[in-house]
Formats: sequence, structure tokens, C-alpha cells
Amino acid sequence: MRVDTAFRPLATLLALGCIGLAPAAFAGDYPCPPNRGAVTIDGDIVVKGICNLRGTNVKGNVKIYSGGTLTATGVRVDGNIQAENANAVTVRSSYVKGDIQAKYLKGSPSYIENNTVDGNIQLESNRRSIMVRANIVDGDVQAFSNTGGLVIRGNTIDGNLQCKSNRPAPTGGNNRVSGSKEDQCRRL
Repeated sequence: MRVDTAFRPLATLLALGCIGLAPAAFAGDYPCPPNRGAVTIDGDIVVKGICNLRGTNVKGNVKIYSGGTLTATGVRVDGNIQAENANAVTVRSSYVKGDIQAKYLKGSPSYIENNTVDGNIQLESNRRSIMVRANIVDGDVQAFSNTGGLVIRGNTIDGNLQCKSNRPAPTGGNNRVSGSKEDQCRRL
């Protein structure tokens, strides 16, 4: 018994040391609102209302759900910006390491302007107008089955510019595309 008692402090110290060395798993989801300023978020931001991000550094994704509206200016997102059934998404002067994806937007007009996107910009089945302007995109810009109107102007796209089944057809121009301009976007 005396041996167990003698090693108990050492065992406790080792256990606490191991816990201290464990990575911060499950960094968590952070709701927005409340709005976020120039802070670092170690996880995902979940948007279910009106959310304004200004100068925010997001180590995960930004997810905009039904009824959500995102306005992001000067942010850095290490993951994706993903909106589905949201009201609107505006991303300006920001850096997105992943994709910007907007599907089934139904509220106010949306704007994706002056960003650097390492992934793709993907727009599908949106019912409100979207402006995609002056972005630098390492991947593709894809617009499929949008009915709210779409302007694609002045982007630099390392991949392809692909547009199909949009009514009305996208407008714009002056896009520099390293890949191909396809279908409804072949003249943009």
C-alpha cells in the first residue's frame, strides 16, 4: 500500500500533463449574431440571423442557414463559406482558403466582390440577384440554374467559367479565364 501512495502524486501529475498536451479537439461552433469584429475564431461560425463580420479571422468554415444573412468584409476564412436556403450573402475584400458556395438564396441581392478565393465560387438555384465582381479565383466559377439574375464581371479565374440553365442568362464581361468559358458564360 505504501508504494501506491508514494506514486499517487506522480501519477496525478502525469495525467494532468497528458491532458495539458492534448490538442483542443472540438473547437466548437460559434453563433452569429452576435456580430464578430477583428477577432480570431477557432472553429466554425454558424449564421442563423443577421451576421456582420469585419476583419474576423475564422479558422474553420462560415455556414449560413435558413433565414441567415451574412455580410463579411475584410475577413479571412481558412475553410469554406457555405450558404443554403439563406436570405443573402455578401463577401467583400476577403480571403477564403476554400470555396464560396451559395445555394437556394431567396432574400436580398448578394455580392461577392474583390476577394481572393483559393477554391471555387459555386452558385446554384438562387432566386435573387448575385454580383460576382473583381475576384481572384484559383479554381472555377460555376453558376447553374439561377433565376434571380447574375452579373459576372472583371474576375481573374485560374480554372473555368461555367454557366448553365440560368434564367436570365448571366451578364457581365472582362473576365480573364485561364481555363475555358463555357455555355452561357462563353462571351463573358
